[in-house]
Amino acid sequence: MSISDVLKELKASEIRRMFELAAKREDSISLGIGEPDFPTPNNIKEGAKKALDADATHYAPNAGIPELREAIAEKSRRENGIDCTADEVLVTIGATEGLFLAFASILKEGDEVLVPAPAFLTYNASISLAGGRSIEVPCMEKNNFHINAKEIEQSINNRTRAIIIASPNNPTGAALSKEELKSIAELAIEKDLFIITDEVYERFMYDGKKSFSIASIPEARDKTITINSFSKTYAMTGWRIGYAIASKEIFSKMLKLHMYLASCVNTFSQYGALEALIGGYESVDKMIAEYARRRSYVYDRLSAMKHVRVTKPEGAFYFFPNIEDTNLSSADFCDRLFDETGVVVVNGEAFGECGSGHVRISYATSMEKLEKAMDRMESFLEKI
Repeated sequence: MSISDVLKELKASEIRRMFELAAKREDSISLGIGEPDFPTPNNIKEGAKKALDADATHYAPNAGIPELREAIAEKSRRENGIDCTADEVLVTIGATEGLFLAFASILKEGDEVLVPAPAFLTYNASISLAGGRSIEVPCMEKNNFHINAKEIEQSINNRTRAIIIASPNNPTGAALSKEELKSIAELAIEKDLFIITDEVYERFMYDGKKSFSIASIPEARDKTITINSFSKTYAMTGWRIGYAIASKEIFSKMLKLHMYLASCVNTFSQYGALEALIGGYESVDKMIAEYARRRSYVYDRLSAMKHVRVTKPEGAFYFFPNIEDTNLSSADFCDRLFDETGVVVVNGEAFGECGSGHVRISYATSMEKLEKAMDRMESFLEKI
């Protein structure tokens, strides 16, 4: 099937639809879009400004400026335990491009990718555009939306080419343990499968937990493509800059497609990203502390509401509450909540079939807005 044919079948983003609805209503409060509400830290902006003043406005090397690639490799070795070099780092237009490049570089027509779901909606679209087929592996609410190797193994067949893992997860906030991720890696190695690991929320961990990179396992290194981004960690969503780490064989394929698809990431953004890595985590840690405060507040509020069952997220900045007791579908719940209160949440089915009966709530907004939104939502639920 051609990309043109796939595009005819792809649905527009439900997240964007709700975002556009909210923009048209003056009293709306959006808990729908997954974007930090903080400004990009000043040192990062200054890094980009200095690059502009130095006329860094021309094409960058296709794979990224050498200084940034080396800084990413050094950070990945130090913090994630990934034994990589700058020659295996590709700077991409956000994590979104990195995901597409990864799937397009490893999939043949009809290959299947196992997608633990609920999952970020871009995965299925990217897999389809790359000629593959996504197979949802349900992450059960009763297991706090975790998945294990045995559950994944049941979906493997001779068409299975890869597994994608996101930990922490969007939309559930589930963060797999080191042991769970190691078991999944062992399964992938045994079955000769690629692992695409989405680590854009790696810093968004709570209660003393830490994220774990599958590519740090030596036996899994060459079969793992690590996708990451500056967007969430550094509040740089509009900068559109991320990166991928892959073995040299896969890297060369990804680079070739990136070369013809986009040529390179804009140059001065790369210098901003370099400053982000050099500047440390002081600003980031302050943001994470505020997210943790919001997480506790929203959890307490949702837990006290009628008709709602909620799991406390371990990472990211989302809740994925169960609203089945309202006797409304996820779509109807979202539409009615918006029509009657102006509060925007996202239909859980946007993240896969097993998202039915749930909605996604982002707490990446101010405490003042969260308080108002929770008050409105509580009043709405009281009337059902």
